[in-house]
Amino acid sequence: MTTALAEKQRHYTYSTFPWEKLSNGKLAELIEGEIMFFNAPGRRHQQISMKLSIQIGNFLQGKEGEVYAAPFDVSLFPKDDMSEDTVVMPDLFVVLDMEKLKDERYCKGTPDWIIEITSPSTRSHDNVFKFNQYLKAGVREYWIVCPEDKTVQVHILDNNRYVTSAYAADATIPVSVLPGCAISLPAVFSS
Repeated sequence: MTTALAEKQRHYTYSTFPWEKLSNGKLAELIEGEIMFFNAPGRRHQQISMKLSIQIGNFLQGKEGEVYAAPFDVSLFPKDDMSEDTVVMPDLFVVLDMEKLKDERYCKGTPDWIIEITSPSTRSHDNVFKFNQYLKAGVREYWIVCPEDKTVQVHILDNNRYVTSAYAADATIPVSVLPGCAISLPAVFSS
């Protein structure tokens, strides 16, 4: 995603979110009641997202769990009355507990694995705001993919903190939450 603009006029929840403001390719997330608007991602971002989706989807064929790509909302801390104030739109995520996908509008609960693909304007949002929200929500595995330098940071949840590893473009990364799955970065970063 290319640009972010925060709106701090009031504390929003999923049910009070001003959906009418989303037009002309604008996307948004709700972080602790604050709306963060984004433009649609660029071509390189989409290429990487698709290549990751294909590898993950192929691995999940015939197994429990599903992979989803933005735009699809995730309520990290769902409430029955839809008053949650943190609803994110990860670039990719994997859910192993299909009960979290019973509502067609959004994923209600923490995905097992989230992948964010950064751009210069979203890097701090992904590395700080989302990192902290995903940690607080208990996301078991969080990847930050950086197309500019062709690296991936992998954060694995261990005793309420993330243990981080970094990988270069020539690596194959094992997926902690999907035993037997490994993602080939040369295939992800190829043009």
